[in-house]
Amino acid sequence: MNTFWPKFKENPLFFILLTIFSAVLIIVMIFWARNLYKQNYYIGKNPQIDRTITITGEGKVTAIPDIATLSLGMENTSMDIQEAQKKNSGTMNSLLNQLTALNVAKEDIQTTSYNIYPQYDWIEGRQILRGYTISQNVVVKIRDTEKVDEVLKIVGDLKLNQVGGLNFDVDEPETYRQQARELALQNAKEKADALANIMGVKLGKVISFNESGAPTYYDTYYKTEAIGLGGGGTAPSVSAGSQEIIVNASVVYELD
Repeated sequence: MNTFWPKFKENPLFFILLTIFSAVLIIVMIFWARNLYKQNYYIGKNPQIDRTITITGEGKVTAIPDIATLSLGMENTSMDIQEAQKKNSGTMNSLLNQLTALNVAKEDIQTTSYNIYPQYDWIEGRQILRGYTISQNVVVKIRDTEKVDEVLKIVGDLKLNQVGGLNFDVDEPETYRQQARELALQNAKEKADALANIMGVKLGKVISFNESGAPTYYDTYYKTEAIGLGGGGTAPSVSAGSQEIIVNASVVYELD
């Protein structure tokens, strides 16, 4: 017969440990039951949402573009590849010199492509070399938009035949975006105050905030004369127009 268990039960330490274990088990069961009750009570609903309102606001700032970008280049074809290169390089070097004379910084002139490829004609079923075509393109950033007209005149004077992508933009749009953001939050707060007053409740702190929106461009170009390849014409006149930077804010307020 095992006499260990009766003797162990007579030990006072046994009853102390048993009491502590039972107390801990009871506390754990109470917290488990409490959490289970909460989960069942709040299933399918969020109590915080019942005491919040979501308001949208819009902020709009009109900015005048302060930079312009333009793609410029030259393409020519010649039977002599060196002659084609010489002609192309002469024109592009002249372009760079004249742009520098207009105080366009070298770091604002980026070469985007330089290509050499042969051109062929098919005559009586045979492939005949027509010459070599060389093209070179650069993208120019013009920080003084008043000089865009003069740059376009250079295009005509040099007879550039690869021209496009004239765009006006804001160099630091985040400055204007911050202004639009502040206006959007102010607009949302005014709406929230008015709604809270109608509902007879007190507006509390902001729970969350989200924003969206993108700049809307209104670029307008005015020309007094088309760009001619013969040069010597009047500089085309262009206008940067204006740009609207819009921020839409969605703000969630707590109701006290």
